[in-house]
Amino acid sequence: MTSPRRILLVSVVFAGLAPGLARAVQPDEMLPDPKLEARARAISDGLRCLVCQNQSIDDSKAELARDFRLLVREHLSRGESDEQVRAFLVERYGDFILLKPPLDLETAFLWGMPALVLAAGGIALLFGLRRPQSTPAAPLSQAERDQLAAVLDADTPL
Repeated sequence: MTSPRRILLVSVVFAGLAPGLARAVQPDEMLPDPKLEARARAISDGLRCLVCQNQSIDDSKAELARDFRLLVREHLSRGESDEQVRAFLVERYGDFILLKPPLDLETAFLWGMPALVLAAGGIALLFGLRRPQSTPAAPLSQAERDQLAAVLDADTPL
């Protein structure tokens, strides 16, 4: 007999694997040549969907991603190399179309941003922990205690 914990664990594992198994490529987009199709998939997997922006065109169900997949397959069918197809798309849409853009002057800020955010967080944490400790207030003098007692004993409200 299976326990509810085991069923939950299996469900979580399958739910985690499901997005990786689902591809947006439709059967009518596929090339008849398996080698050419494999090349198209490899190229598509590295190209960013300009609508979704965090998915490859291979994973995206956006209409523009479909157009890009068909464009990649069209160029491969003409006999172009993988690099020629990528170069065409980069020339037309810029490095942003690549999920992993090259490190150069234009993209250095994007590549360095995670390190900058991490450093800023570390500095903020360091300064937060090094905040000077507040010193306790000095005890009241006898004159201040007498004055406080007189105010507290008075019948008139403040």
